[in-house]
Amino acid sequence: QVQLVESGGGLVQPGGSLRLSCAASGSIIRYDVMGWYRQAPGKQRELVARVTWGGGTNYADSVKGRFTISRDNAKNTVDLQMNSLKPEDTAVYYCYRRQYHSNHDYWGQGTQVTVSS
Repeated sequence: QVQLVESGGGLVQPGGSLRLSCAASGSIIRYDVMGWYRQAPGKQRELVARVTWGGGTNYADSVKGRFTISRDNAKNTVDLQMNSLKPEDTAVYYCYRRQYHSNHDYWGQGTQVTVSS
């Protein structure tokens, strides 16, 4: 069973930092596209960051220069380092996996990030 498990969410003050981690199981992620999405209350889920098997990355304009996505294929994990957090970053963050050979999408259960004074 392919599964994604997120961790690292919580409450942080504006300007603070958090590091989210996603552990994949069921198969290796070597050739898969991995990413992070988020969904704020009353809004649709949106892409935050994406990383390909070769390490190429894409970021939402709103997080460029503040967030960094990285992957460790040996550990089968993907992380999201979030710096200079803003209240508008408050959302549930979801780990995403696009399996290379099957083009099948997988989602984690989500982890809450709240940025507030």
